[in-house]
Amino acid sequence: MIRSDILKDIAPVIRDQLVVCNIGIPSQELHAIDDQPSNFYMLGTMGLASSIGLGLALAQEKKVIAIDGDGSVLTNLGTLPTIANNAADNYILLIIDNGSYGSTGDQPTYAGKKTSLTAVAKACGCDNVIECRAEDTKAALEEALAGGRMTVIVCKCESGNAKHPVITMDPVVIRDRFMMVVRS
Repeated sequence: MIRSDILKDIAPVIRDQLVVCNIGIPSQELHAIDDQPSNFYMLGTMGLASSIGLGLALAQEKKVIAIDGDGSVLTNLGTLPTIANNAADNYILLIIDNGSYGSTGDQPTYAGKKTSLTAVAKACGCDNVIECRAEDTKAALEEALAGGRMTVIVCKCESGNAKHPVITMDPVVIRDRFMMVVRS
């Protein structure tokens, strides 16, 4: 399974949640699969979906799912100790670890080599870290949503991108419709 297959599989599970989606192709894939006002698509700022998701979870009570990639988490490695030390039980970080920088040409990441983001998250102090295979992501996510505690899920999958058009929605529209859902 590649990332877009995972996103198709989890779309019904995340539909009613606040979702902050990683930059570039992951956002394009989620937008094409199941565009929702409750999805905040990152159109810039690689590595910040997890940080923005945590801030959102700390600021309000609704459940928040940040969908990030291994390359983005490696770009902002400080996010994992920040999450560990500011745990919000309404926050789930789903790291789709395909071992590559998918939005920039599938160059390999260190997570596809010797670095384990599961071990890194645990070493940073994250208490509830789950590693799963791509086909088990939906069940892991459902369990995390039902569990009521901050969870980091590291989903291991194959590298590859689905072809979808660039999101043409104005970033202000993305922000405004997302904020309406947050406030409701």
